[in-house]
Amino acid sequence: MAPKKGKKKKSGKKRKSAKGPAIIDGISTEEMSKEQLEQHIHRLREEMEREREERNYFQLERDKINTFWEITKRQLDESKALLRNKDREMEDMEERHQVEIKVYKQKVKHLLYEHQNNITELKADSTLTLKLEQDEHRGKESDLRKDKRSLKIQLKELELSHEDVIKNLKKQHDEAITALRQDSERHAKELQAKYEKKMKVLREELELRRKTEIHEIEERKNGQINTLMKNHEKAFSDIKNYYNDITLNNLALINSLKEQVEEMKKKEERNEKHMSEIQAENKRLKEPLEKAKAEVTDLKKQLANYQKDKQSLQSAKARLKVQEQDLKALQWEHEVLEQRFKQVQQERDDLYNKFVSAIHEVQQKAGFKNLLLEKKLLALADVLEKKEAQLNEVLSASNLDATALTVVTRKLEDVLDSKNSAIKDLQYELARVCKAHNDLMRTYEAKLNQFGIPTEELGFRPLESTVGGQPLGQGPAGLVAAPN
Repeated sequence: MAPKKGKKKKSGKKRKSAKGPAIIDGISTEEMSKEQLEQHIHRLREEMEREREERNYFQLERDKINTFWEITKRQLDESKALLRNKDREMEDMEERHQVEIKVYKQKVKHLLYEHQNNITELKADSTLTLKLEQDEHRGKESDLRKDKRSLKIQLKELELSHEDVIKNLKKQHDEAITALRQDSERHAKELQAKYEKKMKVLREELELRRKTEIHEIEERKNGQINTLMKNHEKAFSDIKNYYNDITLNNLALINSLKEQVEEMKKKEERNEKHMSEIQAENKRLKEPLEKAKAEVTDLKKQLANYQKDKQSLQSAKARLKVQEQDLKALQWEHEVLEQRFKQVQQERDDLYNKFVSAIHEVQQKAGFKNLLLEKKLLALADVLEKKEAQLNEVLSASNLDATALTVVTRKLEDVLDSKNSAIKDLQYELARVCKAHNDLMRTYEAKLNQFGIPTEELGFRPLESTVGGQPLGQGPAGLVAAPN
């Protein structure tokens, strides 16, 4: 900054030299010796070399910033490509899952069809065997009827011949039956009393055993309910504490960045005020300097006496030296202010770098949560494939009837529905995390706009997450809709 002003002053001196001889360090160029002119030329060359070094330094800084910007842009493109690949993999997995479900449903339909064919074949065989058995039975029945007629004739003959014997036997049989009946009734009463007593004891033992088993089952059930409630409360508290920590850290970071930006603005305003004062002082001192030069030229023209010219020239030189000393002091203060301004710019760049690192940390946390959800989804898909393979083996190994097969297919559909609901829950959780990440990025962009910092100066574009290529809603992260 200072050398450029020096150049402007030198150009002004050259313009004035067209009208009269240039004055350098209180001596005109005509009165200067060769050594003084060489020293002046050497000083001008040093200033020119310093200007070239500064120009080269600024060009190197510009190239370095351009390389940083290209590297961050390349990294952003790579992360976008990686996210697109992940979304494409999730879509492929969903399509494979739907195809496998259709294949398993088709297999179940084939099994039902084969079972129905087997039933129809068994019905046809059973009807045929039934007709054959009925014909055979009719033939046997006709033979038995013929035998029955002959036996009836023989029986009548025997009845007539043995009627008296039968009467005597009936009498004896009745007596024996009455005695046996009395004994059987007495024995039956004794057995009934004995087994009623055993039944009562056995009923009491079974009732006591049933009560104890019910009590044990209730205790186990209550224990499992308590453990599940504790685990659920612990997981809920962990998730709540995790998101509370994230929000508190983000708020603290935003507040600190806001305070630092306000301090930077105040420092910049103070520096601008100081710069304006210095510029006004330069303008104010420039006019007396020009007046002094004009007075020196007028005195040279007007005064004919050598002593008067010499005294006026000495006084003008003294004033000129004082003015040049003041000018050097002001230039030194200007350089000090430029160094302070560079230091303030460096602090601002450090704050930008901290902000970028904080954003990268938040992106890494969100990416880690997405990876965990994807691993859970893959684990559930593997478990589903194993269960379906086991079910297929069971169905192929067992010959079930229609009712049992419908029950099995219903259970299979229930299991598939539960797994699909679990997959949708995981997709909802993934969408919620991506929505929280996008909301956080929008909040940072709003804060940057609030502090007057354009997002183009960050050197990269914040990455917005999507789920399966579907745009997320504009509501809060906790109210995001699950993707279809």
